[in-house]
Amino acid sequence: MSTETGAALDAEPRGHRLVQGPRGLPLLGSLPRFGKDPLAFFEHLRGYGDMVRWRFGRNECVFIADPECIGDLLTETERTFDQPLLGIAFRTVMGNGVVVARGPDWRRKRSLVQPSVRPQQVKSYASTMTACAVELAGTWADGERVDVKREMAALTQRIAVRTIFGVDTPADAESMGRAMDIAQQEIGKEFSGLGAVLPDWVPTPGRARIRKAAAVIDAEVGRVVARHRDGDGERPDLLSRLLTAVDGTGARLSDKEIRDETVTLYIGGHETTSSTLVWAWYLLSRTPRALESLTEELDRVLGDREPGIDDYARLPYAQAVVKETLRLYPTIWLVTGIAGKGASIGGVPMPEGTRVWSSQWVTHRDARWFPEPEAFRPERWDPETGDEIPEYAWYPFGGGPRVCLGTRFAMVESVLVLAVLARRFRLEVDPGTIGPVPVLTLQPDREVLATVRAR
Repeated sequence: MSTETGAALDAEPRGHRLVQGPRGLPLLGSLPRFGKDPLAFFEHLRGYGDMVRWRFGRNECVFIADPECIGDLLTETERTFDQPLLGIAFRTVMGNGVVVARGPDWRRKRSLVQPSVRPQQVKSYASTMTACAVELAGTWADGERVDVKREMAALTQRIAVRTIFGVDTPADAESMGRAMDIAQQEIGKEFSGLGAVLPDWVPTPGRARIRKAAAVIDAEVGRVVARHRDGDGERPDLLSRLLTAVDGTGARLSDKEIRDETVTLYIGGHETTSSTLVWAWYLLSRTPRALESLTEELDRVLGDREPGIDDYARLPYAQAVVKETLRLYPTIWLVTGIAGKGASIGGVPMPEGTRVWSSQWVTHRDARWFPEPEAFRPERWDPETGDEIPEYAWYPFGGGPRVCLGTRFAMVESVLVLAVLARRFRLEVDPGTIGPVPVLTLQPDREVLATVRAR
């Protein structure tokens, strides 16, 4: 690092102190330690302070953990911070969709995709979410043994296939699901391993697997898109809305753009929600008091009927269960940005090209913002009696201009699915600690097996 760069990073006009973190190895920096256990490594960095220098390969980096600093990063993205160019595995699957695109291209795509997931549109998908959950409930029986990961994945796949593609053929969900599972694993492996610093042209077995998975995804999406184009009449699904969306010039999304945005919506509507529901059942099984409060609310509000979109606001404790689950096990566990000209964090200038990292896993478990941070306490989200939580101390969906477009979709889906299933059953998850694995999303490190108990 140059003297000029070091001097810029040492400035602390707003009281935030930038400290030197681990030096790491020549050329690799702290990449090996990060790759071994990213979550533990971020916890290690947090031990140095709220703003820490470190190196990822040859890249100069700063890790931040203070909500004020995180807010600077999130709100300044697309202004003084750029979206990083993510790995070849991620780009092979996601293409150049709204999550990956930058600058004017991102603004155009966001304007085309956003109408499909506005509250009014999510309202129209709520009945599908409830219907799919009711179908799953009909297959469960008292005393049955279930694999919670498999059950929740199948359920959210079914919801995604119906709401996004407007179809309900098992092959659609199964083939896409298998390809997505492979993609998620390979993206995680590349991101935390040597693949993160290898040039795109270097062949690896993982990159071969990701190309095969992407080919399956492309074929499935292409087949459904063709079916939609050949169909008559209007359809209420997300894909149909994308096909008819036009930008300010009257142009529509190309076939490649349709593919990229469809995959983005599928991952957002399936992978993240599935993971959240698995962790919710795990936490509820280990916190009887929280489960009792949840079922009391469901009985009082719903009685013997199924939940609808209007019940979402009437189920604040169910919402709190989802929020607390996302605090402890945030599906998206990492946010990064590349400093551009004029960038600063917490009042500290960031030299152009500095990569700034933040981890929900670390900030969400900070006792300064969340008393008893390891405890599952949905009550902390009560607007009247709960904790005072600073802005950007909880950011499972990111924030700022690039906040996840599917935030409301994911929250509504999680609450309605929990309401349908928890009104009928409780899941006794097998004893033993289940740890998180940071791949594309934060996944359990083993099977989550449970016994179904009818209420």
